[in-house]
This record gives sequence, C-alpha cells and structure tokens, in this order.
Amino acid sequence: MLEAMPYHDGEALSAVYSAARDGGYGFFASNVTHFDIAVGVLQGADRVGADAVLQVSRESAAFYGGGDPAVGLDAFGAYLDRLAEFTDCGVFCNVDHVHLPDQRDFLDAVVETGRASSVMVDASDKPFEENVELVREAVERVRAGDREMLVEAELGRVAGTESGVETDEADAFYTDPEQAVEFVERTGVDLLAISVGTQHGVASGVDLDVRPEVARQVDHALRNAGHDVPLVVHGASGLSDDQVQAFLDAGVPKFNKNTRYQYEYARTAAEFYRDHADAIIPPDGVGDDRGSMFAGSDWSPDKTHFHPHVVAGQVRDRLADVMADLSEQTGAAGKSLDADR
Repeated sequence: MLEAMPYHDGEALSAVYSAARDGGYGFFASNVTHFDIAVGVLQGADRVGADAVLQVSRESAAFYGGGDPAVGLDAFGAYLDRLAEFTDCGVFCNVDHVHLPDQRDFLDAVVETGRASSVMVDASDKPFEENVELVREAVERVRAGDREMLVEAELGRVAGTESGVETDEADAFYTDPEQAVEFVERTGVDLLAISVGTQHGVASGVDLDVRPEVARQVDHALRNAGHDVPLVVHGASGLSDDQVQAFLDAGVPKFNKNTRYQYEYARTAAEFYRDHADAIIPPDGVGDDRGSMFAGSDWSPDKTHFHPHVVAGQVRDRLADVMADLSEQTGAAGKSLDADR
C-alpha cells in the first residue's frame, strides 16, 4: 500500500520498479544539478502521468548547501517534498554515486537526514572482493536507519567521468552474469547497476559498443537464482531510442540521465541570452556603469529580459517537454501508481 503523500520512501519505490518490470516499461532517473531542472522534470512527469525519480549527487548537494553536502541534501529533500505536494504522480529521491570508502561520511548524512527513497553506493573501481565488502557494510548502515531506503550498487566499470571519478575506456568492462548473482547474494542490494558499454558524460563521436544482451543475461541469471533485483543502466544520455527499447526488452526498468538535462539547461539559456543580448549588454559608446544601472545614459537594460525568472521559466518549460517525451519513450507515461490519488 503506497503512502498518502506523493513523496515516497523505498518501499513505494520498490513497488514502482516491480510494476515497471512486470509491465515492460521503465524510467529515466533524472540527475538534478539545479533546482530549475527539478521543477521542469516534475512538471513534465506530472503532465503525462509518470512517476518521477530525481537524483542528487554529493557534488550537487554540496552546491545546494553552500559547500556542505549534508546541508544541501536536507535542503534538496525538503524542496522536493514540498514540490511533490503539487503533483499527481509519485515522486522519489535517489542519492547518486556515493563513492566508497571515501564518502562514508556523506552516506551517514544520507541515512541521518532520511530524505532519500534510495541511495546508490559505488565501489565499482575496487577489486571484486573489496567492492562486495564495502557495499555489504553500506547496506547494513542504510538498513539501520529509520527510513525505508533502497540500496543500489554497481558491478562492472562504466567509462567516462561521474562525480569527479574518471574511468578510461580501457578500464571499463562488462558485467559478468554469474558474478552479478554472487554480488547480489553477498551484499543484499536492492538494485544493480551494470556495465553494458554506455559512457558517463558526452558520448558524441565515441563509438560505443553497447550490448543490451549483457543486461538480458544478467537479468536471467538473477531471476533463475531467485533474486528480484531491478537492473540499472548508467550513462543513458548517449543511447539511441532503439537501444533504450532493447534494454527495456531485456528487463531494465531504470536509466540514469544527467548530461542531457545539463545541455538542455545551457542551450536554452544560451539561445535566450543570445537573442536578447541587446537588452542586457550595453552597446558600443555606452559606459559599462553597472553600479548606477546606467543612470544618465540614453540606454538602459530591459528587466523583462534580464530578470532570472524569465530565462528560468523557459528552461523549466523546455525540460518539462524533454521529460514528457522521455516518459513516453520508456512507456512510463500514464503508469503512475499515484494517478488515482
């Protein structure tokens, strides 16, 4: 039974992923590097009736908290909680890529604030045995908290840079199905991110060897061993529509997307300010007297274009369109488990 409020814990999120796996659809879990991205994504999800998984990294939490990730995580969670009250879809928060063992203090903050629906702990850059041990300890730490929270971990190596950690293509490798079963059994994780040939960051010009069959093999191995563990694909911003569908067909319900939203934010703002530069930047011959707001000059800036809400509104509208389209693409549109509330 889902909670009455639209901002949910791990138990409700588990029900959402189970429904997606049974129904053959999925979600783009959306990394939020700016509050306007959160608003836009929620507006888009709400428009089409899709549940929304919003993600925040330690770096973004530190940005929100003026350098303190614990403060920023609490602020982000409170903001998301309030926004969720105005939606008709389920809203969830995943804390993304808590690197172990260096960020154990941040994991403690995640547990203590109780803001997250799930947390992704990452020791995938370590040897298998160390990865298992670090993740197992993290699962125990999370389960000791007061809030029901799912734990996601990663097995395999995804190329690119994520949360300041870089993995070269030569160091990336695909997840082994048998090893995935052992990893799940020994750690007790609720979700498993696997390496399937995707790349964190911008993948333009990169010849990615994306292998949906790896996801299918891992999913079959886990199911045959009696483990109902949803799979996750990171680095999904570089996937084509056909590749996303292939992963959905292979049983993957969660795709992480970050870079696309950052680009849409920057592109929308860049085009707006380019088109309205004359209303913001003084022309030649006018002194750049910002302190007096150009008093005594024949030219003055136009507040209808330089007010932050103007460009922010356009960014939100654009991201809402993007999220609505992505939800249609993965089949999540119209599937919110909160739709009747």
